[in-house]
Parts: sequence; C-alpha cells; structure tokens
Amino acid sequence: MMKKKAEILDSAAVKRALRRISHEIIEKNRGVEDVLIIGIQRRGVPLAEEIADHIHAVEGIRPLTGILDITFYRDDLSLLDEHPVVKGTDIPFNITGKIVVIVDDVLYTGRTARAAIDAIMDLGRPKIIQLAVLVDRGHRELPIRADYIGKNVPTSNNEVIKVHVKSFDNADNVELFEIEKA
Repeated sequence: MMKKKAEILDSAAVKRALRRISHEIIEKNRGVEDVLIIGIQRRGVPLAEEIADHIHAVEGIRPLTGILDITFYRDDLSLLDEHPVVKGTDIPFNITGKIVVIVDDVLYTGRTARAAIDAIMDLGRPKIIQLAVLVDRGHRELPIRADYIGKNVPTSNNEVIKVHVKSFDNADNVELFEIEKA
C-alpha cells in the first residue's frame, strides 16, 4: 500500500521544467537542425511531444518526434509477466548521424535508459544520444546520467515517484508516495 507524501511538481511547475529542458536542448546543441526527440513508452511520449512543441515555439522548427518501446530490451524481461505488453516503437525517420534526445519521466536505476540506448542503437548510429528526464530520483545501478533534468528529487528506496500526464492520467503533476509496510 502507498501513502501520498507530497506533490513535488504541480501542473505549472511541470510546464516550466519542460520549457527549461527545451531551452537547454536548443542551447547545448546550438539549435535543433539535427535533433530528434524520442519518448520512451508510456509517459515519456507526451513529455517528448511537449518538449518538441516548446522548441517549435522558440526556434520555429519542430524536431521530429518518435516513440520508443523498450520492452524487449529490458534486463528483467524474464521476471516480468509471461506475456509482456508491447506498445510499439514508431520512429519513421533515419536516426543515423543525428542527435537523439531520449525522453523519460523518471530516472531511477538507469536500467530503462540503458535499454533505450540499446534499442536506439539497433535502429541506426546516431551522432549523439542525450537523455532528458522530468525527475531524477537517484539510486543509480548503472553509470547513467541525464543531460537534462526537470527536477532532482532525492528519495529513499521505500518511496515512489509518480508522474501524471494529461493523456493518461487527466492531470499533469509529480507526486511522492511512501510504501507502507504491512
């Protein structure tokens, strides 16, 4: 059972964080000419779309966006359900030689990011792969770091971060929950 401890980001704060990440992507890459924005299924996808929209508002160019399903790249696939739910990858453009920005909601152990990098490398050879996350909660198990972070939220292992996005949850916010012991 989980008990809500706090709202970390409200809707306005989520929008500000995504807008800031968008500006950082533009600045770091000196524009967005070769930038592709790819969201990790599920909640990374609407976050990627919003980042691309913010970039378009600033630069007048909307980077191509794609959807990445990492299900079969997970290192814990054998521990999951016997029939994992595959939501599908949709990247209808060439990534070779491009700057690929992978977008996810929460960076925790680094295993999802590693799986996403493996999946991207199977599609081509990007010039650079960067990682953007709305929340970095720490507790890395792999040497992975985000290039763009909306908010750093130090957590304990008995806490959970939940990112809500309108398209799935009817709200845009980030909440911290504590796992209650039975």
